[in-house]
Amino acid sequence: MVIKPGDIVGRKSYGCDVVFKVCNIVENRDKGKTVLLKGVNVRLLADSPEADLIPMSEEDVDRDREVFARKISESGKSKTNKKRGSQERQEANVFKKPGRVLHLDGDGEYLKLCLNEYENMGIEAFGYKWREEEQPKHIKELLKEVKPDILVVTGHDGLLKDSKDLSDINSYRNSSSFIQSVKEARMFQPSLDELVIIAGACQSHYEAILEAGANFASSPDRILIHALDPVKACSKVALAPIDKIVSSEEISQITVSGINGIGGLQTRGKYRDGAPKPRYKYKQGGDGNAM
Repeated sequence: MVIKPGDIVGRKSYGCDVVFKVCNIVENRDKGKTVLLKGVNVRLLADSPEADLIPMSEEDVDRDREVFARKISESGKSKTNKKRGSQERQEANVFKKPGRVLHLDGDGEYLKLCLNEYENMGIEAFGYKWREEEQPKHIKELLKEVKPDILVVTGHDGLLKDSKDLSDINSYRNSSSFIQSVKEARMFQPSLDELVIIAGACQSHYEAILEAGANFASSPDRILIHALDPVKACSKVALAPIDKIVSSEEISQITVSGINGIGGLQTRGKYRDGAPKPRYKYKQGGDGNAM
């Protein structure tokens, strides 16, 4: 079998437990071809010898998606995310203001999925695709421009092959980039209440990302997280009233990976009710001086 970028494959040595897309192929004189892979449904980066890969069919891909769809359903997604704030308000004169989100993602396909999910939940979100190592360079500029209540920094990550020391940041593919992004954001806004930060991807260095200043991070047990798990965590905070404290246990109830995939600190919600509803649209123009 000839492997090429874009192919959907599984790793024989792992029992094809994860469905991957081929990102790149590197020629090595001594080791032959090394294939760079990214998860189709999980935020995992990996590499593999070409000989260890087998093609996955469309049926395999659909089956994998169905498994995660069931997990999302079982996590109580529909029940929790349909609410706006603590409860549905019936008053016709009340308007709703969830927290505003800035979402940086290392994967363009996942970013589209995430932005669609935010839109479905009525959350105002601004998304940007930057490679994980490029994200720290753009954090401050985007925070100034968007002025978010919540910052999500994610993409792909993973433990390097044969890594034995899970405390060593050099054992991880992209955790150092997530850590630097969080540090840049905290230099801009130190308060954990003013700016909520959710950072990390599959198998990320949970402790180091929290230490850098994140409210929530992955992955406490170094497990895989679903592509939408950062969005689910974000939505819990964005839709929780400002007088409510969101716990990691509550986050775990709506993510696929649960408490072993994303954890963190008690965090104040970002949702507000307002009244009365605005009657006129605001139009910018003129010099703003009344005579």
